[in-house]
Amino acid sequence: MTTSIKSDSAAKRDVTKLQRAIVDGLEDVKAQDIQVFNTEALSPLFERVIVASGTSNRQTKALASSVREAVKKAGFPVPRQEGEENGEWIIVDCGSAVAHIMQPAIRQYYRLEEIWGETPVRMKLGAAKPKAASTRKHVIKADAEAAAKKPAAKKAAAKPAATKTAAKPAAKKTAAKPATAAKTAAKAAAPKAVKTVVVNRPGKSAAKTAAKPAAKRASRAKA
Repeated sequence: MTTSIKSDSAAKRDVTKLQRAIVDGLEDVKAQDIQVFNTEALSPLFERVIVASGTSNRQTKALASSVREAVKKAGFPVPRQEGEENGEWIIVDCGSAVAHIMQPAIRQYYRLEEIWGETPVRMKLGAAKPKAASTRKHVIKADAEAAAKKPAAKKAAAKPAATKTAAKPAAKKTAAKPATAAKTAAKAAAPKAVKTVVVNRPGKSAAKTAAKPAAKRASRAKA
């Protein structure tokens, strides 16, 4: 009794693992409208039917190949497939699960969901896959290098600021020089103007004194 229970649980785990591998293979090549159905009560030949769409013959063939590789990597026997020559409807027989990869027009015409879709299986599509150890190491190394570069970048950014602060006093000094030069020039020009005024005054007085004897002589001559 216990052995039968264990075998049933193991079989369910295998089916769950198999359907996950098939869905992952479909998602790797961007399959559209992936649906999973439980067919245990409908057929003794298989327990899952998975239906997905491909937009072209090339994509349906790529989807079928991706499913086969994913199932093989998961540890199951290599699946059989049919319809690869045409590419409009490819059936990948994985034993307890069968994947139908169809183009949209063919899928709409045959409507397998109405035949096998009595019990849909909810699955998390687009699940994040674990990264390989090598890629994680590269990511950690890249983060460390980026963290090491940040202080250097800050120092480099601080240097131009220092040059700006050093340039400000020099600019003030150069701006002050023309003002001092103008003041000294004004001071030098001011005494010259005073001298010219002082020099011109004696000339006027000399002319006045020279004019007085001439007036006296003229008055004497008249007399």
